[in-house]
Amino acid sequence: MSLQIAAAILILISTVSAGQSTQPTRPGWTLTWSDEFNGPDGSAVDSSKWVSESGGNGWGNQELEYYTTRTDNAFQQGGNLVIKAIAEKYTGKDGVTRDYTSARLKSEGKFSQKYGRFEARIKIPQGQGIWPAFWMLGDDIGKVGWPKCGEIDIMENIGKEPAMVHGTIHGPGYSGDKGIGSPFSLSGNGRFADDFHIYAVEWEPRAIRFYVDDQIYATRTPAELPKGTKWVYNHPFFLLLNVAVGGAWPGNPDGSSQFPQTMLVDYVRVYKR
Repeated sequence: MSLQIAAAILILISTVSAGQSTQPTRPGWTLTWSDEFNGPDGSAVDSSKWVSESGGNGWGNQELEYYTTRTDNAFQQGGNLVIKAIAEKYTGKDGVTRDYTSARLKSEGKFSQKYGRFEARIKIPQGQGIWPAFWMLGDDIGKVGWPKCGEIDIMENIGKEPAMVHGTIHGPGYSGDKGIGSPFSLSGNGRFADDFHIYAVEWEPRAIRFYVDDQIYATRTPAELPKGTKWVYNHPFFLLLNVAVGGAWPGNPDGSSQFPQTMLVDYVRVYKR
């Protein structure tokens, strides 16, 4: 009996140790929310964590895609979230017809947090007119609107800049093309679409720091704001992931653009100190 008990204890210890080894950890931080995208291949995203937005109204940026809620455009595969931009004529329930479809996911109403580390490991798509993003919006957007709610763009890339990503904040008096941002470039001839990279912000009451692969490249503080404007990063924000097609900033696809294009997201993780 004692041998059986000892064997059982060893099995229990092994099981617990294995579980602990797969739990995301980061020294100095406590995980508060994550999605590892380990659902069955072809399955939809976890509806307890994400809302799939839909529409083809240009989204304020003259975008050309129609965001759908279909698993054609957003699904889990091989331990990743796949957001797929497809060249296809599509008419939504609102009667709007577009020549491209894609997906836009948000955690609004499911999860939001004030301050902490927000990170995702992503392999971005590529090509002229392709615009992937990992970003956040203030969860009071329904009450105060944009940009008073605040926006933190953890990672944006426009396809014509394959070696560069951007981190930006938007608020009242410094939004749109007046957003306060910084670029980060890969050295040599590296392209972000060739591999996964970790994009993150560490957000405190009076500072937002931007990282690529744990390398800090920008810090935003209230001192940088235009005179008379407000620092609006003192309330919870929710997460967004999307791949836009076309728009005023990236420009539209051209003859060099290839479809479909996919953004792979290995995980999204949120921590508190």
